[in-house]
Amino acid sequence: MAVDLETEAKILRLHHVEKWRNGTIARHLAIHHGVVERVLSQDGLPGTGAVRGSPMFEPYLPLILQTLEKYPSLTASRLYGMMRERGYPGGPDHFRHVLAHHRPRAPAEAYLRLRTLPGEQCQCDWAHFDHLTIGRARRPLMAFVMVLSYSRLIYLRFFLNARMENFLRGHVGAFDAFGGCSRVVLYDNLKSAVLEREGQAIRFHPTLLALAKHYRFEPRPVAICRGNQKGRVERAIRYIRSAFFAARQFHNLADLNTQAAAWCAGQASDRPCPQEPALTVREAFRLEKPLLLPLPVHAFPSDERVEVSVGKTPYVRFDLNDYSIPHTYVRRTLTVHASEDTVRVLDGADVISCLARSYDKGAQVEEPAHIEQLAANKRKARHHRGIGRLAKAAPASVELIEQAAKRSSNLGTITAGLLRLLERFGADELQAAILEALERGVPHPNAVRLALERRREQRGQAPPVAMLLPEHVVARDAPVRTHSLESYDQLSREHDDDEQT
Repeated sequence: MAVDLETEAKILRLHHVEKWRNGTIARHLAIHHGVVERVLSQDGLPGTGAVRGSPMFEPYLPLILQTLEKYPSLTASRLYGMMRERGYPGGPDHFRHVLAHHRPRAPAEAYLRLRTLPGEQCQCDWAHFDHLTIGRARRPLMAFVMVLSYSRLIYLRFFLNARMENFLRGHVGAFDAFGGCSRVVLYDNLKSAVLEREGQAIRFHPTLLALAKHYRFEPRPVAICRGNQKGRVERAIRYIRSAFFAARQFHNLADLNTQAAAWCAGQASDRPCPQEPALTVREAFRLEKPLLLPLPVHAFPSDERVEVSVGKTPYVRFDLNDYSIPHTYVRRTLTVHASEDTVRVLDGADVISCLARSYDKGAQVEEPAHIEQLAANKRKARHHRGIGRLAKAAPASVELIEQAAKRSSNLGTITAGLLRLLERFGADELQAAILEALERGVPHPNAVRLALERRREQRGQAPPVAMLLPEHVVARDAPVRTHSLESYDQLSREHDDDEQT
């Protein structure tokens, strides 16, 4: 971290004049303590670690340097154990601190700036951007980033995990956005790409090989611990963090991806191209696009396919949530095909359920027809179904029913009454009214109804009378349209004409 001259002057004044410790200076100026030590050492002061404890450390220094020359990567804990066996009296933390100033530094490595041909290579990687809370679920926010190595065009899309199906969706979306595919796709050694590696012997993930076969590109992993070999995507991720995601406001994942697509097509494409400074990224991509591999007619399938075992309830568990199925398929093994928006349940080749996907935790996504069919075949299912609906809409209703049961009240009547109030006033109002009735110690629908009416009157709302009347009574109040009297005039004129004839 580089500091300006004003900060260096403050560091030197606080150290020499005020006699502050290095850590105190770092906290006061909001900089790293290593920066403080570097500024002081550049001013001619010895390193803090070499000064403290040198008399204790010096007798063992020749042996330590000799050992490090033979074993450069030997850890400080192992060296400390060796020195303790030889009588070193100090503690491990102080030893590690002093050793850091004497350990030989590896020579700085120089790197060549690589140039790639248009359409030859792209690089991709995952990046973690905190978490998203969806209902009761806390899911990681992962960004799939792909960069064309020549033009530096960025494709950015966020997902709620880094599983293989989202890895495939990222590729399909990037190739569609580019309008083609590069000949080589460069990867890190992530599990979605490389399952096993021993030197140059690499075992790719079979799904990645199927993707490469479909789009005709060559998957190529970089060397282990060599992130510099895919520096274009690493720099793109840093650019995304600072230029796009910082202070970004969004409502949900779809909104974030919409903003990301607009940013990639706008600001990110208008920046100068690092490989061709005279061109923008957009202009360089116009030169590169004709040289990309053409896309196949059909996109690679990216739906997740999982076999699930159904228990005694008509639900299948997938990704922390339950999805309803017809009750005739319980105690069987079915197949779930999940896209980003839809969860389909198949029995062989037959689709038996198709529901919207939820990213919550512990949610029950239901098709009303599935539950109604089960309720029609079960004697007491309607009553328990009503209790379940109340518990989901107003959780306090569970306590009210339990207290009513202790008083030997008719639970069927209470459940039916609460369901009617739920239809009239909604879940939020019913929850608040039930809590008020429980505070008063009256676990009965009448107390809940009075609380709801009181809250309605306080807001100045009209009573929902129309919902209480039977249908034939409501039909009586339907407005009647008056007919035009011109038809009667026409009849009278026709009668006059007949008399004249």
